[in-house]
Formats: sequence, structure tokens, C-alpha cells
Amino acid sequence: MGALSGFRIIELAGIGPAPMGCMMLADMGAEVIRVERPGGNALYLDPVSARGKKSVSLNLKAKAGVDAFLQLVDSADVLVEAYRPGVAEKLGVGPDACRKRNPKLVYARMTGWGQEGPLAQTPGHDINYIALTGALHAVGRRGEKPVPPLNLVGDMGGGGMLLVNGVLAALLEAQGSGEGQVLDVAMIDGTAQLMWMTQGMQQIGAWDDTERGVNLLDGCAHFYDTYETADGKYICVGAIESQFYAKLVELAGVDPELFKDQHDSARWPELTERLAEVFLSKTRDQWCEIMEGSEACFSPVLTLSEAPDHPANRMRSSYIQVDGITQHAPAPRFSRTPSEVKHGVRPAGADTTAVLAAAGVSSNDIAGMIDAGVAAQTNE
Repeated sequence: MGALSGFRIIELAGIGPAPMGCMMLADMGAEVIRVERPGGNALYLDPVSARGKKSVSLNLKAKAGVDAFLQLVDSADVLVEAYRPGVAEKLGVGPDACRKRNPKLVYARMTGWGQEGPLAQTPGHDINYIALTGALHAVGRRGEKPVPPLNLVGDMGGGGMLLVNGVLAALLEAQGSGEGQVLDVAMIDGTAQLMWMTQGMQQIGAWDDTERGVNLLDGCAHFYDTYETADGKYICVGAIESQFYAKLVELAGVDPELFKDQHDSARWPELTERLAEVFLSKTRDQWCEIMEGSEACFSPVLTLSEAPDHPANRMRSSYIQVDGITQHAPAPRFSRTPSEVKHGVRPAGADTTAVLAAAGVSSNDIAGMIDAGVAAQTNE
């Protein structure tokens, strides 16, 4: 029984951060019902984030589909949608329509720019949201262009994680007040939140944002960077504290006198070159034998394929296999109410009939919607 067992969440199918957030909630025990349009294929788009969720196929552009959907809402604790602002209202499934039927409903709205503002109706992706918060500008090498950090910052950190945070807080509040509320979850807000430390450092003069690659944490410091090894692979070091730096110097076999002024930033480029030469003298595995597990804050830089087989990940079972797909295990870990992946990604519409019937939709209405193409039931 996961920590969220007993809670029911409806997810209006989308891609990226909203499915990620609902996946985490499903892992923690919530019943998540993913509502997608007939003809969709969740597994084709994403073989992971729909895990543990039930799948219902409904056409929300048809009145019968909307009526059936609203019956699902009656017994839900949370509804998550990631449409452009105003679309849910046009479909007849906006906050007012849903919360009129179910006042305790937490209605979470995930967008890039928020429900209001000059960019609210403008399309965008992770790279756009992190660009307007200073995050993109901060990532990259000195004298080179900004480098997108995948879609980890805006979509996943500033979106999916923020969604989970807001939903859990609203659910907790609703248990006491008996009232739900509407959450405006904007990735631009979440990214600004993730930049709290860097922004704070910049405000007190501890971070130079006029150029990339000139600060402690952006690859300028020789003790916080990545290095190529003799076999063309990479390692990284993050020896910020003095005692860890001393161990790095010792295990790298460099001259302690030459490397004694750790925080003299004027010497960082020179010392980076020296360390680069040293790390090129051995393979990644050889450096792992020398440094891994020490206090030098050393790690090999692994590929996606290599990561599941690293001893630290194997010991913690950080990766699991679900229906032949390698993916992350549920996190965080609960001592008393452990999370679990109940099943892999269900075919789109695999649970339509059962879920709608449980919500009170008559068998005749379900059959009529399926015949009319308003709903779809997929045989597994």
C-alpha cells in the first residue's frame, strides 16, 4: 500500500512534465486514470511515464464523451491537465465545470508560461522557459554558446516536480478544509525557483552572469569539472571542500605545491590544463580503481546504457525492468508505505469499459459511445 493509496487522480493525456508528475503519484500508490483520445498510443510516445496508470479513451470533443468524463470527475481527488489556457473550458471540462460537481477536487493546470501573462497563449518548450529565467544563459563553456541541459530543468524539475509538490500540498489542505482549489503550475515559475541558489549568489556578487564558464559551479574551477581519459571516455570531480580537494590532489598524483591555492580563480584555467593532462594519462576504468569511493568526489561519466550496471545503482536497485523496458525505480523510498510500479504501460483504452462502469456510466451508454467512436476499448 503506497503512501497515496486511496486517492484517485485523473490525468488528461499529454507529454512531458504532467505525465511525469502523475507517474510519480501513481508510483506512490494513487489510482491514476489517464484519459486519452481514441486512437492514441501511449506506449509509442513514451514507454515509461504511463506505467501504473489505467487508460481510458474518450473523445472530449463529443458531448457524450464530456458527460462521461464529468462522471469520472465526481469521484476524483485530483485532475491534471496540460492544455493551453482556455482549452479545457472550451471542451467543457474546465475548473468551474469540474469543481461545481466536486468542490473538493484539486484541479492542477500545467503550462509553460502560466494561465495569465503576455506569453500565456504562446507555444514553447523547455529551452524557452529556461531561457527567460537565466538558467540557459548560465550553462556552457566560456566563449561558447549556451548549452541546453536536455529538458531536465524546465520540463522535469520546473514542471513535473513542481506539479507533484503542489498537488500533495493541496491534497493535504483539502483534507482539513474540505475544499479543493485550482493550481497554476507554470514551468517558468518552477525554473525560477530552481535557480534560487544561483540567483542569490549573483545578487551578492558571488556569481558572474556576464559570461559563462567563469564561476565555481559552471566548469571554470579545475576541481569541479569533467575530464577526458585515455580511452576517450570521461570522468568528473567535484572536490569543493578543502579536505576533499586535498584528497583529489593526492590521488591525482600532482604537485601539492602547484595546486595549493585552490580558490585562486585566476589560476583555475592553468590548473584545469594540468589536470586534463593527468587524466588523459589513464583510462576511465583505471581512474575508477584509483579514485572511486574515495573522498576526492570523483565519478565516472556514464552513458544511459552504462548507468544501470554501476555497482551503486545495482546495490540500490535504482533501475528496474518493466515489460522489458529499463527504467528508474520509484523514488523517494518509504520505510512503511513502499512505492511500487503496479504494472507497465497499458494499451490506450485498455480500461475504458471498467473505469466508466465503476463511475456509474451505464453499459448501454458505454456501448453506444464505443459504437459511435466517442470511446474506445482496447483488448490487451
